[in-house]
Amino acid sequence: MSRMFGTVVRGVRAPIFREGDDVVKGTVDTVLKALKENGVEPHDKDVVAITESVVARTQGNYATVEQIAADVKARTGGKTVGVTFPILSRNRFSVLLSGIAAGCEKVVLMLSYPSDEVGNHLISMDRLDEKGIDPWTDVLSLERFRAEFGSVIHPFTGVDYVEYYSSLIREAGAEVEVIFANRVQTILDYTDTVITCDIHTRARSKRLLQAAGARVVLGLDDLMTAPVAGSGYNAQYGLLGSNKADENRVKLFPRDAMLVAEKIGQLMSEATGRQIEAMVYGDGAFKDPAGKIWELADPVVAPGYTKGLIGTPNELKLKYLADHDFGDLSGSALQEAITQRIKEKDSTSLVGNMVSEGTTPRNLTDLIGSLCDLTSGSGDKGTPIIYIQGYFDNYTTE
Repeated sequence: MSRMFGTVVRGVRAPIFREGDDVVKGTVDTVLKALKENGVEPHDKDVVAITESVVARTQGNYATVEQIAADVKARTGGKTVGVTFPILSRNRFSVLLSGIAAGCEKVVLMLSYPSDEVGNHLISMDRLDEKGIDPWTDVLSLERFRAEFGSVIHPFTGVDYVEYYSSLIREAGAEVEVIFANRVQTILDYTDTVITCDIHTRARSKRLLQAAGARVVLGLDDLMTAPVAGSGYNAQYGLLGSNKADENRVKLFPRDAMLVAEKIGQLMSEATGRQIEAMVYGDGAFKDPAGKIWELADPVVAPGYTKGLIGTPNELKLKYLADHDFGDLSGSALQEAITQRIKEKDSTSLVGNMVSEGTTPRNLTDLIGSLCDLTSGSGDKGTPIIYIQGYFDNYTTE
């Protein structure tokens, strides 16, 4: 074992990308310059990743409140619309809600409780227990919610989301009614026209609403799937994965992300003479144990990636080998035994095998995309490009 470093992850500082820029060329040029200036030698299976936000920005993939409103009105009829299970996020949902409300006469806003889909809490389970409220069966009106819990301020943002979302709807010119429930079919007691705003459970919500007799059932992924009055669009995800760009616009999830990743991988491989993988990444998939928030507010972690990133890890648990199979060995003998066992593994030997227990078989794109998101952050680091080396190495790699 001559090499001491394993996986190395570098955030790459890049110029500010603007609409109309060539994101493929900009990414490749930036990475090649960084490698040269820092004396980093590329290797086969290195990974170049670029955040989805940059890709969407260069595409000019934006939609305004007015464009969203026009799509909502055309698809729903513009009367009373149920809006179910939105996440509690000014960045992710405030502009969308303004657009939805501007496209109809009344919004029945149904919030899940005690938390939204990604873990933002309105109230705690302990407080529900104290009040004898069962979130799986009890439907709360706004009046009862206020009587039981008062004004509830989000601890991270300092926002009362119930009042904030209500005010956005009123400011858009629509009437608002707020209820709290966790069965999506509950909304049909108020309207037969529904936009269900959950992200990862949207297919089930649509199925249940349709089975229960809803007249119109839409998800966020059904809105802005084609241009509206010159807007951007995303044919696959619609409004899912969008972020607030300014008070009147959202940046949509990027289009053609697979093509972007493939082109970056191709040009990087040609320039370096190595097989370089590439990815377009969004939110990571991990949960904060303190804040209880599950980060993934995008529909997927990685909307684009090269073929070499398809699959799941096929790893042995080194501590199991050291403690169980080779518990009587130490030093160089232990190292040699483990090295030999790793060399002997194949692509099928670890399925259901105790020696791999604890090596969670998550998709490589989710693992690597989460690593990229943690590295780049969402603030002012200025590193929208990530360069990863050694991710596919193991204990035997020299």
